[in-house]
Amino acid sequence: MLQTAFDAFNAHDYPKALELFERLALQNNPTALSSLGYMHQQGLGTERSLENAFRLYAQAAELDEPTAIYNLALMYADGAGVAHDQFKAFELLLRAAILEFPQAQYESALSLERGLGCVQNFSEAAFWYEEAAKRGNVNAFNNLGVLYKEGHGVPQDYARAFICFSRAAQANLAEGQYNLGLMFDQGLGCDADHDAALEWCRKAAYNGHEKAKAIIRSLQEEGKIVF
Repeated sequence: MLQTAFDAFNAHDYPKALELFERLALQNNPTALSSLGYMHQQGLGTERSLENAFRLYAQAAELDEPTAIYNLALMYADGAGVAHDQFKAFELLLRAAILEFPQAQYESALSLERGLGCVQNFSEAAFWYEEAAKRGNVNAFNNLGVLYKEGHGVPQDYARAFICFSRAAQANLAEGQYNLGLMFDQGLGCDADHDAALEWCRKAAYNGHEKAKAIIRSLQEEGKIVF
């Protein structure tokens, strides 16, 4: 029944999906509770209700459903349907991270890097960025690369930074493309290659990276490149 509910949801047949998720939720199915919470939060097939969304996420969270725990964290972080509480948000993010939810691992790392709802801790941030990166989060690859480049929380390691930026860049992340371009330009973790630096800067600019766009404009104005 759960798969049928998801099939209906993906086909935008929200009334059917809602009915099936509700039936499963009565059986305390954690995935159904979480999905039902999302439908109430977004107003899909039912009237939008943050109160109902919070209640359903909380029920699913009691059953250790990581998506629900993550969504609860976002509600606390945004003050959506509940009082803003960055410390509670971080507590929930970390709980979902421990349950191997990649986006929560990335958000936990970001919180630790910036000291949001917790004591700033670069080494813990690096740990969670690496966990998220292992599960394919491209932003985590980029941010982990920054920590290795700067030596924040980890030994400075340009070769590892280069690898991290390469993974993010190849996944078409503009920030990763820009950072990889800088590594090629400065010869950090690689042989200096100004053609490669320019190519990655172009890609970052094409993907909307503002600093990269400014560099490309400057080079065009100086007549050094034709874009």
